[in-house]
Amino acid sequence: MPITLPESARALIRSGALAHLVTLDPDGGPQVSTVWAGLDGDHIVTGHFGNYRKLRNLRRDPRIAISFAGAEPLPNGMHPNLVVYGTAEVTEGGAAELVGALARVYVAPDFEYQAPPGPPPGYVVRTTVERISGVGPWTAGS
Repeated sequence: MPITLPESARALIRSGALAHLVTLDPDGGPQVSTVWAGLDGDHIVTGHFGNYRKLRNLRRDPRIAISFAGAEPLPNGMHPNLVVYGTAEVTEGGAAELVGALARVYVAPDFEYQAPPGPPPGYVVRTTVERISGVGPWTAGS
């Protein structure tokens, strides 16, 4: 069942914290990719230009985990981290627009992402959040 991310978790995602996207290979083993991620309403979105293994994995098994690590330590010395578990949907198109918008978060606010000439439409992965964990204000007892 989908959940709404608390504002503290949304702030971490919007901060430009790198995301580690985990999918399941056909043998059940984890496949991990570091990606840029953003929000579209209550969904976490990532853009991809090729039909990479992570996308093939998600089409076969839509279960996904995405972790985000905060840059500044908490008072207890631990770095905040958010782990999102959910279900992903892969759609064709929109990668250049999404990656361009995310570049202004991850690179610089005035950065203009230059897609290569004639880029493929790419893919957008839209994750419905079903559960969260980690260390930070989004979890009880953090």
